[in-house]
Amino acid sequence: MRRRIVMSMLAGATLAVSALFGTGTAPAQAADVPAEFGTDWHDPVTAAPPVDRPHTKSCQVTLADARFRDFTPYRGAYTPPEGCGDRWSKVVLRLDGTVKGRQYDRLGYLHVGGVEVLSTSTPEPSPDGIAWHVEKDVTRYSDTFRTAQDVEMLIGNVVDDTYTGVIDVHVTLTFYAGRRPASAPDRVLTLADTPAGTTLTTPRNSERVVAEVYATGSGGGCEEFWYLTVADPAPYSCKADRGPYREVRISVDGRLAGIAAPFPHVWTGGWSNPFLWYVVPAPRAFDVRPIEYDLTPFAGLLDDGRPHRVEVSVVGVPADRAGWSAPVNVLVWQDAHRAHVSGALTEDTATGLADSSTFTPGAENRVRTEAGHRLTVSGYLDTSHGRVTTTVTRTLAHTSVHRWTDGEAVDGLDAAWTDDEAVAVAGHGPARTTRTHRTYTMNGATTLGADDRLRTVLTLGDRASSVTREGGRRTAWSRLDDTYRGDATYTVDVPRDQRHAVGTSAERYRLHGSDGCYDRSLTTVQGVLTGDRSRC
Repeated sequence: MRRRIVMSMLAGATLAVSALFGTGTAPAQAADVPAEFGTDWHDPVTAAPPVDRPHTKSCQVTLADARFRDFTPYRGAYTPPEGCGDRWSKVVLRLDGTVKGRQYDRLGYLHVGGVEVLSTSTPEPSPDGIAWHVEKDVTRYSDTFRTAQDVEMLIGNVVDDTYTGVIDVHVTLTFYAGRRPASAPDRVLTLADTPAGTTLTTPRNSERVVAEVYATGSGGGCEEFWYLTVADPAPYSCKADRGPYREVRISVDGRLAGIAAPFPHVWTGGWSNPFLWYVVPAPRAFDVRPIEYDLTPFAGLLDDGRPHRVEVSVVGVPADRAGWSAPVNVLVWQDAHRAHVSGALTEDTATGLADSSTFTPGAENRVRTEAGHRLTVSGYLDTSHGRVTTTVTRTLAHTSVHRWTDGEAVDGLDAAWTDDEAVAVAGHGPARTTRTHRTYTMNGATTLGADDRLRTVLTLGDRASSVTREGGRRTAWSRLDDTYRGDATYTVDVPRDQRHAVGTSAERYRLHGSDGCYDRSLTTVQGVLTGDRSRC
């Protein structure tokens, strides 16, 4: 029986990044496209937009210069910039990386003062070597950057006679002078490890609290591909007690405070086929954005000056299985005119968790999963500008059909996840409501033929829409659609130069809204960038 696991081989640590760019070379003409993949290909590129930068005075600081060949973290020190003040209009992080030879995709993190400021993964290199860079707007972490801090970075790697790629990175922060944006928090906190668990102590005048959780199924093994797991008695290689439903939860003092659908990340060796990702990565492969939970309904409880137990868990993971990473930052906005803000949690109501996986055996085995959950939390604060009530409602849904043949020579998935959130704020000025609808999709299959040719056809979608209304009037809106399509084939179990790989990929990233329009499309053939079109 021949087994082909639909996975990349990762050996990283914990796993947000706004844009990754290649070398900026012009797309190739049809005559320049090879008949199959060669020993080199275009540097990684994504259709996602670059970080906007203001036209003001700037100062740059180096965070890290490191070479990763094992699991030894880089440790250094950060000193605030001189000449740009300590209040910035924007702070931009940039990582420049190079790697050559043979190497798997690896996961990485960067901490400044214990705060996770970057989570990323790496591209797989060509023998000749590739270069890439990643940018991220990290203005929200300005509170951390105002004082000297320890720096820790790790991209866990293995280098030996077979896997030769050493990952070289250079990371900088660029600070732009100017007025601090109103959206930036006053404080950035991390959780403390105590004998009772992880705890959080907020300032006593906190009037808005948001937790960031960088949740990823990672590090190899079945939880990296949680969306493909099945329950007994289905005959599949990746098992979980109840199947593929996963839900990332955050609790405060044992009370459920937030729920979210994890993003179905695919790294650059994913779905058994690195030829899909050599130039254009899957959405968020280099942009591991955090899940955000508005914990403001719990601020009346948190503002008592005592430590409170805050924990993150992932529903659906078998009790004896590791593989999920979920580092947490907490962003706090403070009442500038009151030293202590009091309040109370008034509602914390969840529906029963619906989770059904049905196995239908046959020449093509099938598991159909339908699951969902809903949570509403509400609380008030007596602030310097009156009583303010915040109500957060989040509704999750998962639908998928996983199909495979005996021996998993054919292995496919059609799946969609939705994560709907409404945050309503009343009591200070016009009532304000922000509604966000997120949809993630994964549709494709890997097929291993009798000639040992493995083909993967895959479409991935990352979509979101958001509308804010104040006093019933729309004041802001946005609509995102980031879609990837790939089709690649190669011969397995042969040396690299005998794989005769062919493949196409495409990404279109569209973002429209009250802040403007961005629309860019990329296409590749056999590792060559053949199209780069902007429409806005």
